[in-house]
Amino acid sequence: MRYWLVMPAAGSGRRFGHPLPKQYAPLCGRTVIEWALAPFMADPRCAGVVVAIAPSDSHWPRVAPRLPGIEVAPGGAARSDSVRSALLKLAARAGPDDWVLVHDAARPCLTAADRDRLLQEVGGHAIGGLLATRAADTLKRAAENLSVAMTLDRTDLWRALTPQMFRYGPLCAALDAAKALERNPSDEAQAFEWLGEHPALIEGSAANLKVTSLSDLALAEALLAARRSSP
Repeated sequence: MRYWLVMPAAGSGRRFGHPLPKQYAPLCGRTVIEWALAPFMADPRCAGVVVAIAPSDSHWPRVAPRLPGIEVAPGGAARSDSVRSALLKLAARAGPDDWVLVHDAARPCLTAADRDRLLQEVGGHAIGGLLATRAADTLKRAAENLSVAMTLDRTDLWRALTPQMFRYGPLCAALDAAKALERNPSDEAQAFEWLGEHPALIEGSAANLKVTSLSDLALAEALLAARRSSP
């Protein structure tokens, strides 16, 4: 199976609490984005990689020499804008039925096993799918004053992860349809949901965390260090 990798990386990470955007924070001798890209750069099935970065990004040029062959597209104000911009970069090479994986630049702990599970289980799906984990914590809905309004039934609730995997043509069309209605999907799966589609949920590891705070960065460091030390 051949696929393309698209990575939106235009966010500024205002909540991160670090002088650098989270995707460029140092992590176990690399940056977060280098770890996020590693499972795909090491995979011969990956036909190409496009990273969408902010036009004002001054950090990418320092990282780019360590990531040969990766193309860059201009990022947008919303995640969906960045993904669509990266897809446009592939327009001359990707066929409408080619698979595209979209992975967050702030997810540095994806394992090859989870990557391969997604590829194997979604490869025959009519629409596509995404890695996800079942909600494990008790979930509360908050009232306006930050008191508990109610407890939610978590039986059918999952946390969406990345990569998310869809065919090139339908993914472009789903994002374009959302844009035409001035809607910004929080992930690629939601753009398909708005069209009445039902992407597959592929259970992945909760260790595939998204770095949004310094405590997440510390946890990612511990996870990667543990993998290095394991036989």
